[in-house]
Amino acid sequence: MILLRDVRKRFSENQRWITDGITLEIPAGKSTCIIGQSGEGKSVLLKQIIGLIKPTSGSIQIDGEEITTMNDRQLQEIFKKCGYVFQFAALLDSLTIFENIGISLLENNIPKSKVLPIVEEKLALVNLKPDILYKYPAQLSGGMKKRVGLARTLITNPSTILYDEPTTGLDPITTRIVHELMFETQQHLNLTSVVISHDVEIFKYVDNIALLHKGKIRYFGPAKTIWESTNPYVHQFIRGLSDGPIPTEFSDRKKTESTQEPIS
Repeated sequence: MILLRDVRKRFSENQRWITDGITLEIPAGKSTCIIGQSGEGKSVLLKQIIGLIKPTSGSIQIDGEEITTMNDRQLQEIFKKCGYVFQFAALLDSLTIFENIGISLLENNIPKSKVLPIVEEKLALVNLKPDILYKYPAQLSGGMKKRVGLARTLITNPSTILYDEPTTGLDPITTRIVHELMFETQQHLNLTSVVISHDVEIFKYVDNIALLHKGKIRYFGPAKTIWESTNPYVHQFIRGLSDGPIPTEFSDRKKTESTQEPIS
């Protein structure tokens, strides 16, 4: 489980708060998608969750461990538990696919003969064949690169995976394939998944939705009922309305969903 309590972040005294008092409980073994408009700080929030960026104030716990006060050595242990799939896969162009996927093992001087079967196992999990192992990233399609990025993340057998806009730049068909792959991986390995996205198609493949707007979580609830939500911020987002006043049809309606209850 991942717990955030009153998490605030800004990069300078004169800058606005990127995250402004976020309290959120991300349940274990489920997939949670954080949605919001471009520029809302979704990726900054994700990097705070894993410890790549320290919050200005507040608490972040992963499996009961407070990560905001950890040093670099302690954070390395957290990184082993948490895989991170970057927006553009972040593959190293000078390395083969085998070397990209197995890099964390190879850097620890584990023989290639022992790394190979592990890499092949992870490659199979993302529905890729071993005939690409000695190709280079430039020889792969965008969708295949995304899969290789996920395979590299799985190499350390993480219990949590964080995805930073995993379908950016992909066509609708490849987007669906990647979403299905993420869903199948989460179900098969019983992972805790956190996905940053602004693609409403993701609603079909995750358990929960959290909506970030102006530094705060304005909604948290099950993905399967989000299209029936009466939350005004959800209404604006999923219908592609401009970020202006709350729609008239919602202005006098009692809000029935919002953020989670405060964590005791």
